[in-house]
Amino acid sequence: MPSWKLVSGLFIGFVGSLVVMVGIGYAMVSIPNENDAAKSQNNVYYWADGTQMVATGTGVNRQNVTIDKIPEAMQWAVISAENKSFYQDSGVDPMGIARALANMARGGQTQGGSTITQQYVKNTYLSQDQTVSRKFKEMFISIKVGTKLDKKQILQGYLNTSYYGRGAYGIQAAAQTYYGVDAVDLKPSQCAFLAALLKGPTYYDPAGNQDLDKSATPQANEKRSKERWAWILEEMHKDKHLTDTQYQEATKKYPKPQGRKATKGMTGQISYLVDTAKKYVLNHSTITEAQFDQGGYQIYTTFDKKSVNALSAAVKKVQKERLDPKRRDLDKYVQFGAASVLPKDGAIVALYGGEGYENGHFTNNADTSGVPVGSTWKPFVLAAAMEYGTYRSGGEGISPLSKYNGNDKLKVKNQDGTYVLKKDGSVFYQRNEGPKPWGYISLRKAMEQSVNTPFVQLGMDVGMSKVRDVAKASGILDSSFATLNPSFAIGTSTPSAIRMADAYATFAASGKQADPYSVVSVKKDGQELPGFTKPKVKQAIPENVANNVTDTLENVIQNGTATNAKSLGRTAAGKTGTTDSNKSAWFVGYTQQLSTSVAMFRENPKDHELLSMNGTAGVDSIHGGDIPTLVWTEYMKAALKGKNDPGFPPAVEIGKVQDAVGVGVVPPPPSVPPVSTP
Repeated sequence: MPSWKLVSGLFIGFVGSLVVMVGIGYAMVSIPNENDAAKSQNNVYYWADGTQMVATGTGVNRQNVTIDKIPEAMQWAVISAENKSFYQDSGVDPMGIARALANMARGGQTQGGSTITQQYVKNTYLSQDQTVSRKFKEMFISIKVGTKLDKKQILQGYLNTSYYGRGAYGIQAAAQTYYGVDAVDLKPSQCAFLAALLKGPTYYDPAGNQDLDKSATPQANEKRSKERWAWILEEMHKDKHLTDTQYQEATKKYPKPQGRKATKGMTGQISYLVDTAKKYVLNHSTITEAQFDQGGYQIYTTFDKKSVNALSAAVKKVQKERLDPKRRDLDKYVQFGAASVLPKDGAIVALYGGEGYENGHFTNNADTSGVPVGSTWKPFVLAAAMEYGTYRSGGEGISPLSKYNGNDKLKVKNQDGTYVLKKDGSVFYQRNEGPKPWGYISLRKAMEQSVNTPFVQLGMDVGMSKVRDVAKASGILDSSFATLNPSFAIGTSTPSAIRMADAYATFAASGKQADPYSVVSVKKDGQELPGFTKPKVKQAIPENVANNVTDTLENVIQNGTATNAKSLGRTAAGKTGTTDSNKSAWFVGYTQQLSTSVAMFRENPKDHELLSMNGTAGVDSIHGGDIPTLVWTEYMKAALKGKNDPGFPPAVEIGKVQDAVGVGVVPPPPSVPPVSTP
């Protein structure tokens, strides 16, 4: 057993060493300067050829103000919401740090619990890395800040360096960005709104941030913002920082901020290219939005300047030729979204996101969700049938020459032979666009003429989960899938134009799939950051299945609903799509070198609900084979100009030809002779 002298000596030595370490750590750290944090830097984006696309940043959107220019209501709003003991505490929350360190020791992430002092330190001095060393460093700096600066200086620094979203750093920039006033002129109600943004502008800006997170819709964000705004005002009132009269006045009306504005350089399609690249960077790195918007990054993209300009020109040309919103009300609010992807690679070479930020259109139509794709979904149904077969084929894939009932008002059957029922108990039947009695037609013919009923029954026979699996393997995201019911087969799902172009690129590449990407590398201070390697290419669906889909879709252009694309003058495949009530129309097509999708829809600018296009462009209804195909053809001519026409690999005969007479009826055992029919 060690002697008490040895034990006490070791203990004293340990404590002494700890004191020395703390002293050294305290002495070595410096107090952050809020002016350093306000230095302006641009993010520079580059085209695929390495030339500069745009340099964009917050720049003049950062300006420090002194505490006397920050309303007391703003000061108390953040104190009541985030750190009620601010004027009494030491600037460090020991229990919060202890919880964070204990959580990291268990392999988890660090947690919140930071004081305003600690938040100021993080804003100005440290990275957002969730590490033990960062937590200790933050603690030392926060202690020093708490002893060297008075509380007003700390609060001023915090409000001047915090990120409020929309590229706004600091309370002055936030006041101008959201309300068009100087910080000193903010009202208590507006102060509570801005304080709510500090919880996370992605989710509390009522303009929405769906490009960063699909759940950050304008509706959801406004609901969150209103709830936190009301709570902050209530806390201020409880803490005696608002009188009864001031509280009643502040809560009369939610101070909805101004809409988004285009920043320098963010015009035309550049705004959507930057939006797409920024989203990709944030999703493939540990960089936070606040860090990214501080600037200093060089982003090298996949976007081809010539192709981007050609796609924008194609949309504008067809718009000018076919739409006249000044003369026809039904031509108002028409939107286009488009994307172009390299097969066997996944690089996004071009996109069309809308009319530009400068025209008040901040939603990226190339990467939006909520627009059903209609019959452009049918190739996934056919691919699933060729790969997996139907319940009647015993798992053996079936041929595109298999026949199905193409008549209108088809009563759809389950695999056990019973009819599919609606919620009210009545029999579900599928409609075609018209009443033409097609009779039993091949799947190839049904694809050519975009007849609905064969593909709805085929989807039921294959199993809608198998259709979903093929679409997912091709590149469609889980988040865009609709409910697995009979209508799933004819395009009730809502993937983006980017994802549809990428999924069809899988067919173009004989079943090889690569996730779409828009950034090849990111640098900061000359150093390349990790996380931006090219996505891996994988065999997502069997080669001959993909080639047979392509062969079928070539026929759609040559003889079917997409004959407008024949003027491309080279080998191509594609599919048109039109949805119920004519709320959207699509064309997705490809050559072996390029896959491009074009979506057209009308949208109510107030609530973003889709509107019918019946009567738009002076025609009864808009079809995917009309305006979307014209845009696609115009663009592809320019994008592929001067390139050879390699055609497609030949499709080898696949599967067995299934006679679909009596589809949905379980066949009799082999020993029982089939019943003859007239």
